[in-house]
Amino acid sequence: MEESACYRCIECSTKASELYKDYQRGVLRISICIHGKLCIFCLLCEAYLRWLQLQDSSQSTDPDDFIRYAKEWDFYRMFGIASLEQTAFLTGIFTALWLVKSAVLKTKADFVFLLKALLLSSYGKLLLIPAVIWEHDYTDLCLKLIKVFVLTSNFQAIRVTLNTSRKLCLMVILNGLLFENGIIYLFQKIGWDV
Repeated sequence: MEESACYRCIECSTKASELYKDYQRGVLRISICIHGKLCIFCLLCEAYLRWLQLQDSSQSTDPDDFIRYAKEWDFYRMFGIASLEQTAFLTGIFTALWLVKSAVLKTKADFVFLLKALLLSSYGKLLLIPAVIWEHDYTDLCLKLIKVFVLTSNFQAIRVTLNTSRKLCLMVILNGLLFENGIIYLFQKIGWDV
């Protein structure tokens, strides 16, 4: 009786169906689950950028600044806001797909596959790190170009994953942006700096 192998991811120790994929002729690809970690790291980059911009606007010259810990909590608040905005963006995308083409996401596996594709296609947010490190006069332009790059990558992820038209992908991305901007507007109404 042959035992089924129980593989584990080399990074997070979760169960995996395979450790590597053999593409023949000596080409191997190690299987890792990096989707969640990449999402968290991208959110941390975005939160840090917002926190840094918030810090620039509220610099204190008082050496006995007793609000240092409050500034740390501002980072956590920015992380929460970035997470809610990302969630709203993804909710807008999945809502539009469900309304327009409910047959596309038939199973949980289809939903998870598209979610993973969207998270991986947001890798462009990692470019926020060099934009912050090498801050210069064109930083705002760089941030806008990074946003366009991420949205274009999301567009391609939806198009390839679901094999749909460009028009539908554009409509879905715009709906995601509408949901995200709705959350931003709500936070601004509350009086939070975003």
